[in-house]
Amino acid sequence: MLKSFRYLLLPLSFLYGIILFIRNKLFDKNLLKSASFNFPIICVGNLAVGGTGKTPMVEYLLRILKNDYAVATLSRGYKRKTKGFGIANENTTALDIGDEPMQFHLKFPDITVAVGEERLVAIAQLLHDRPQTTVIILDDAFQHRQVRAGLNILLTDYTNLYTRDFVLPAGDLRDIIKSARRAQILIVTKCKHNLSEEERDFILAELNPANHQQVFFTEILYTHPYHLFTKKEIDISHSADILLVCGIANPKPLNDYLTAHVHTYDMLRYPDHHIFNSDDLADIKKHFDKIQSPDKIILTTEKDGVRLKKFENELKDFAVYVLPIQHSFMFNDAEKFCDIVTGFITSFNKKNSIPG
Repeated sequence: MLKSFRYLLLPLSFLYGIILFIRNKLFDKNLLKSASFNFPIICVGNLAVGGTGKTPMVEYLLRILKNDYAVATLSRGYKRKTKGFGIANENTTALDIGDEPMQFHLKFPDITVAVGEERLVAIAQLLHDRPQTTVIILDDAFQHRQVRAGLNILLTDYTNLYTRDFVLPAGDLRDIIKSARRAQILIVTKCKHNLSEEERDFILAELNPANHQQVFFTEILYTHPYHLFTKKEIDISHSADILLVCGIANPKPLNDYLTAHVHTYDMLRYPDHHIFNSDDLADIKKHFDKIQSPDKIILTTEKDGVRLKKFENELKDFAVYVLPIQHSFMFNDAEKFCDIVTGFITSFNKKNSIPG
């Protein structure tokens, strides 16, 4: 949504929008080159800056594909302390590859997790180093038009559809609205639980998908919290007092969930992708000690948990739990989504099969 004070920035957004429009036209006219691969590449992205659920969508794809395909993920590796191409291994940390790729690596250790700023170069290197790979998922690469993915999945937040937003800096869009036409799948994420068919149809009319586009709706599903270090799962009691440690782009759905499910909670909020330091650790401990309750825990997101793991010695005796998040497809569309994704991969396999 456009905040009132951001109206002052509309002239800058207009200029930036012109630049984006020209850039996209140059790619459309092939004056700027895009490379395509005779290989199944799926891109998960959005038009807005963060907060639409790209990471859990990549994980959703990993869960439905990992048993039948040799899947690899490729991310930029935002806020990592390294540069260039790299593949996660048993010694990798979040500082090496970034928090989101590290999350993929920890949850799916048999998946190839790679990072590289230059997607075009990184894809070639990935296929060289992992020739058994049968599908690559590009994380947050919709704007990187040097690579033309075969299947583009574009996410938009139910509470702030891209059709109601503006280009930066007045709004949150990092690409023009028209760019959504490049996607084959549009997913409206973080929908309210009781979204009606009438409301769905209203949003469909607003998005006005092209004939080649399929639109899906998902809601957030929070699963069982697990201990950051022991991995033991718990059920959060309604009487629990919680210190929420949160460094994500849009914490509102998490706030709403806790408001409905626990007695009280306090939140220590940090910037998105925040790298925790010793001062942060001391602050967390201080706030936790102030909570006068026998039923108290520290709760954090999976992305934040990845960045807190380096403090295992300092936090191992604390009740630090991670709250996992998943997409849940609405209107019984999960199977339809899966069929589109697997059908896309199968089409490449058929084209490349050797007759006889």
